[in-house]
Amino acid sequence: MHILRVLFLSAFAALVALAGSSTRGFAETPPILSPEARFQPVFARNGMVASQEEQASQIGIDILRRGGNAVDAAVAVGFALAVTLPRAGNLGGGGFMLVHLAESGETIALDYRETAPAAASAGMFLGEDGAADPELSRFTGLGIGVPGTVAGLITAHSEYGSGTLSLADLIAPALALAEGGFPVGQDLHLSLNRAAARLGNDDYTRGIFYPGTTSEDIVAPEIGAVLRQRDLAGTLRRIAQDGRAGFYGGPIATAIAETVTRIGGKMTVEDLASYKVRIRAPIRGWYRGYEIVSMPPPSSGGLHVAQILAMLEAYDLTEMGPGSADATHLLAEAMRRAYADRATWLGDPDFTSVPTAALLSQAYLGERGSTIDLANATPSSEVSAGRPEGAPEPPQTTHFSIVDSDGNAVSNTYTLNFSYGVAVAAEGTGVLLNNELDDFAAAPGVANAYGLVGGAANAPAPNKRPLSSMSPTIVFAPILDGNDDGPKRPWLVTGSPGGSRIISIVTQMIVNMIDHGMNVAEATAFPRMHHQWLPDRLFLERGFSPDTIAILRARGHDVEMRRASGSTQSIVKRPDGWLAGATDPRRSGSAAVGY
Repeated sequence: MHILRVLFLSAFAALVALAGSSTRGFAETPPILSPEARFQPVFARNGMVASQEEQASQIGIDILRRGGNAVDAAVAVGFALAVTLPRAGNLGGGGFMLVHLAESGETIALDYRETAPAAASAGMFLGEDGAADPELSRFTGLGIGVPGTVAGLITAHSEYGSGTLSLADLIAPALALAEGGFPVGQDLHLSLNRAAARLGNDDYTRGIFYPGTTSEDIVAPEIGAVLRQRDLAGTLRRIAQDGRAGFYGGPIATAIAETVTRIGGKMTVEDLASYKVRIRAPIRGWYRGYEIVSMPPPSSGGLHVAQILAMLEAYDLTEMGPGSADATHLLAEAMRRAYADRATWLGDPDFTSVPTAALLSQAYLGERGSTIDLANATPSSEVSAGRPEGAPEPPQTTHFSIVDSDGNAVSNTYTLNFSYGVAVAAEGTGVLLNNELDDFAAAPGVANAYGLVGGAANAPAPNKRPLSSMSPTIVFAPILDGNDDGPKRPWLVTGSPGGSRIISIVTQMIVNMIDHGMNVAEATAFPRMHHQWLPDRLFLERGFSPDTIAILRARGHDVEMRRASGSTQSIVKRPDGWLAGATDPRRSGSAAVGY
């Protein structure tokens, strides 16, 4: 069948171009949206992959065509992005995967977040004067967590894959791209230009991405030049042959531990060998009849998306209108309260008691929402974490969404934290290492690189996972016929990079579609806002009217215009059976591919 692709290469005001929009090969004509829709998604009947890089999306579709399910495709896309989107796709980082299995109706949360080494301590990021030193957590080996991505992808394949394709089959496309190379596109060229000063500091890492240059004359590969990553290909080959042991043992593990130690960290081969993926029960909430299913702690994202939506439900956002001063004010106030809770209550549930049920209780959120003043902004100095009854992340993450013909769905977000992580690859492996431990609270009340503060619940500790805002989410459609016997139908599969803004971005995707009736492409492109309690500032993208901004300032908001944020990758399953995919116009190179 003919493959549909869409590349969102323009800014918000540009009309989305639908590449290959011919319907030849389809048994039916794809849906036609109303002429009022300014942005059009990609339509497909059998399967859809939406990711931040076109070659990776195509690899996912090829896996679906070969009989793999959505999980198989997700594993292949995860390995491919480590090659083609090196600033965020990774083997040396970690993340979260939400898997929905159509046959059983079960939804599973895979936590493959990085962990702190056994030598970690609560004061590891404090300087000699006892104050937090952000340089230690961001630019040295102390900030590197034990990578979880490889274990996470292998676990997903072994536990939830179709069984028709081997791990080696799923790694093969990524291996071919790493070994044979691929043409550098505009997005990668610009990214390597921006990162030259950081990546160029380490001789080995500079040789991977800026071959033939010295630290004094770093030049990014030109658009169209072929980038080959032969050491990374060797690592992928070893994983394909030996599975988990190929990465968490032997020469790869030794090289990672030695590199971390060389740049000031304390990771050992034993830390790598003992890494464990956690399979957790997802967070579940409700919004206007839709069930919201997302990641539990150590993600703060799912819980706070559910909190924000619950506080909004008492208000008529449809009547207020998208982008209006009233709607934006209300979103900001709900976000302010959720992020205040994040700073106090959230952490790794294996180390701290997170009062999840209490934080999501109807009584608590009803009381929390009742403190919102519709006419005035509440200063963050007057908003603290709530006391529920019974209670004791430049964002360079990446997200992809996949739905197959059987209705299985995957929402996956993974990261190195900063663009290219700590900007050092483990010697001889081609594996870029993360600086994810910056997401711990170096000390109570001290902000991380994204301005998020935390407390004792998110303090560093041996083998602990730092708190994350990553929020892979699946929204299930209301049951309209009253028959609650069968499995619920996934409606929206979504997620985004964006550091601390991930939570607000995912929330706005849901609000834009449910409250404002936007299609998935319109909801993706609509201007975004963000408030995270501290700093007490309302961030707006370009696209909000001067009148709206003036009203928000008059209500007491400290408004700051910021650059575009996020890169949502979303798929909707329509009632007529068609899949509609949309990737974010804020990042070039993204692609929704269907068949």
